[in-house]
Amino acid sequence: MPKAQATPSVCIVGPALSALDQGFEVPSNVHRNRLLFKSWHRGTQESDLLLGSFADSCLAGLDASQLNRFEALLDCSDPDLFEWILGGAAPPAEHDHDVLHLLRAYWHRAITSPLTARGQTLLP
Repeated sequence: MPKAQATPSVCIVGPALSALDQGFEVPSNVHRNRLLFKSWHRGTQESDLLLGSFADSCLAGLDASQLNRFEALLDCSDPDLFEWILGGAAPPAEHDHDVLHLLRAYWHRAITSPLTARGQTLLP
């Protein structure tokens, strides 16, 4: 039986411009890879899925300053992140930024879209 994937395969929540197109500093792959690892190794499967899926789909499109803001979010507690991303709770000002908004939009889209596996809809 094919395994269902609960998240979109690409990040489709913002303009499709690369960091170079926008004139931003291009971050190193080491930084991206470290953030990807941290996103998938939070300690609970729920947190891993919440942050790791977003990282898989969207880290490549983030510029260096956005990666730094994402890294700051990874330092927050899991219950806070769940509330800010899925629960709609207002985050503190230092975490209310574009990357958190991207996370919210990513998961809103994933939650409201039917689950798909290999292009087939699993839900009506």
